[in-house]
Amino acid sequence: MKKRLFNPSVQMSEAPITVFFLTLSGGMQDAYSYFVRGKVFANAQTGNIVLMSQHFFSKDPAGGLRYLIPLLAFAAGIVAAERIHASFAGTGRIHWRQVVVILEALVLVLVGFMSSGADLAANALTSFCCAMQVEAFRKISGYGYASTMCIGNLRAGMEALSIYLRTHEHEKLIQCGHYFGVIVTFALGAGLGSCLAASL
Repeated sequence: MKKRLFNPSVQMSEAPITVFFLTLSGGMQDAYSYFVRGKVFANAQTGNIVLMSQHFFSKDPAGGLRYLIPLLAFAAGIVAAERIHASFAGTGRIHWRQVVVILEALVLVLVGFMSSGADLAANALTSFCCAMQVEAFRKISGYGYASTMCIGNLRAGMEALSIYLRTHEHEKLIQCGHYFGVIVTFALGAGLGSCLAASL
């Protein structure tokens, strides 16, 4: 297991230690936006769509906008990360993923200083950062994954487990372990985030 954690053939962006901190951050961001910033999800845009639709159908447009704006910010974050990739890939100056992480850190620090009256803007900026992260960091040890949401990881992990139980292919068990490690890390981040939120 130690060999796989620090395998030099694996890109740093795909290394389990990098994925651990990104996923921990993803869980904390969702907990922060939900528990501190008015029960809006930073990452779980499916949840935001459900809540947005419920408000719009209940003839509460202001409530619907509270979820629509982070959703649009998430979409903008995907575009921003792709543009950063296009601008910095192959330049040799700085890796484009490093630009994403630096920008994400700066924006999230700014969000931390925003007042409770600026929840809408804070949630939009957090969703923007989450989108950049999920666009820039998509693999763990060569396996596709998401650091800011769990449904795809759960699907891929259970699929790998099912194949392992049927074929006893050891690689599938390793793959399953990676995905469930990501899910546990996200849950840990969400739990820590909720505890920190309660102390605010």
